[in-house]
Amino acid sequence: MTTVVPDRRALFTGFFMVGLAGFGGVMPHAQHMLVEQRRWLTEQQFAEVLGLGQVLPGPNIVNVAVAVGARFHGASGALVSCAGLLLAPLGVVLLLAALYASYQQQPLVQGLLRGLAPTGIGLVLGMALKLATRLPRRQLPWALVLLTFLAVAVWKLSLLLVLLLLVPLGVALAWHWPERVS
Repeated sequence: MTTVVPDRRALFTGFFMVGLAGFGGVMPHAQHMLVEQRRWLTEQQFAEVLGLGQVLPGPNIVNVAVAVGARFHGASGALVSCAGLLLAPLGVVLLLAALYASYQQQPLVQGLLRGLAPTGIGLVLGMALKLATRLPRRQLPWALVLLTFLAVAVWKLSLLLVLLLLVPLGVALAWHWPERVS
């Protein structure tokens, strides 16, 4: 698939629309915009950028915006993408903070906040499944996914420890057996 090179205005508006899409669960919207709608990245490129975004400190979507912007226009592209992504949510968060300060004791507000958690989990799982169906069928990456899940969810190891152990392992496997990993 051929990718399109966006200009800075397109980077800003694309990530601005992603930022408008929601809170905490915008990665599916970003994937749709970047890969399917605007064709700036292939599925493989998106998976690579997302993997990088997950390893780096900070919110994954911000890391993805910075990486995509920098890919096309260097530091200025990274700034434009990040600004587009964060502008609308910043305004909404400031408005919600003011409203929350006034109405936080209301049972309706407390119930609404409790109901948001399952929605966020569903968005993350949905995107993970969508990406998983499009990735190559190789045993080593899936073994790393399983090992990561077991380490964090079952054995309750710290995420930092898991990253410090499994990232070098994944890099070493990709270096020695690229045909088995990608």
